[in-house]
Amino acid sequence: MKKIPANFCLQRRTSLLATGALALGAVLGAAASPAALAQPAASSARVMRLIVPYAPGGPIDVTARLMADSVKASLGTVIIENRPGAGGNIGVDAIAKAAPDGLTIGIAAVATHAINPWLYSKMPYDAASDFAAITQMVRVPNVLVMNADTARRLNINTLADLIRYARANPAKLNYASGGNGSAGHLAGELFKSRAGIFALHIPYNGGNPAQLALLSGQVDFNFDNLATASANIKAGKLKALAVTTAQRSAFLPDVPAVAETLKGFEIDTWWGLVAPAATPRDVVAKLNQAFVAALKAPENKARFSTLMAEPVASSPEQFDAFMKSERAKYEKVVKASGARVD
Repeated sequence: MKKIPANFCLQRRTSLLATGALALGAVLGAAASPAALAQPAASSARVMRLIVPYAPGGPIDVTARLMADSVKASLGTVIIENRPGAGGNIGVDAIAKAAPDGLTIGIAAVATHAINPWLYSKMPYDAASDFAAITQMVRVPNVLVMNADTARRLNINTLADLIRYARANPAKLNYASGGNGSAGHLAGELFKSRAGIFALHIPYNGGNPAQLALLSGQVDFNFDNLATASANIKAGKLKALAVTTAQRSAFLPDVPAVAETLKGFEIDTWWGLVAPAATPRDVVAKLNQAFVAALKAPENKARFSTLMAEPVASSPEQFDAFMKSERAKYEKVVKASGARVD
């Protein structure tokens, strides 16, 4: 495989669903202490922080604020602290190094806890040992989309058609992503490997330029998040060939999963909640109980659906095991892609 150049842009990886139009506002009010986790009615001069390792306004920030608002009755006020930078590493490092007293929690995402450990030559935290998992929050489908005019011209109507064309016309196809090492890039590399095809990867400076390149016909296909691509799919500008989740998405039920053609293919965007590693287990259990209840609330499921995101409530043990399996999967994908940040 051709060596990937080292000029990386990581914006796309860290926010695959950058809708930006759904900011819900910061939550301010009464405070919570570790005792309040066991006795929600307590008041204190201290507050709980939820560190979001990305800028305000994106989907991760939006869902974090939604959760903070939803657990006020059980945990007291949780304030959002945005700490963006270095592909999410700065904010996540702040979570890892916070006092393990139940007053600081934060977001763990596919980038920070599965991709970055293999992408960066030096990491400020250990994704495997520096955190106590609380619960997964969200799973977001990605979708393989083609420029609709290109698909018609090449007579490509299904994923199998795309694979057949690529095999019969080696090196004629290309695909875009929001940068080397981005989720779209890695999804493309995994697809090429599983399908036994070659397509030239063209990295752009973020997800929006990559989508514009696809819409203008400069590139042939992308792996994009469903929320970002859906409007152009509905408008007929993009042709959706497959979603990358293991099963079809309820948001696009007529579009098959890649796994229906390439067995076992699964790659999507996710994030959840973690605390510093030494946080007491009973405190983690109380946090899990509060946030799982919020994730299961019907009104929150409806709000998440506006982002085409599926709430995923899990136990700490389940989320920890999931993140471990994701790190193992992305280790192979990142190494095969040749992408590195030195």
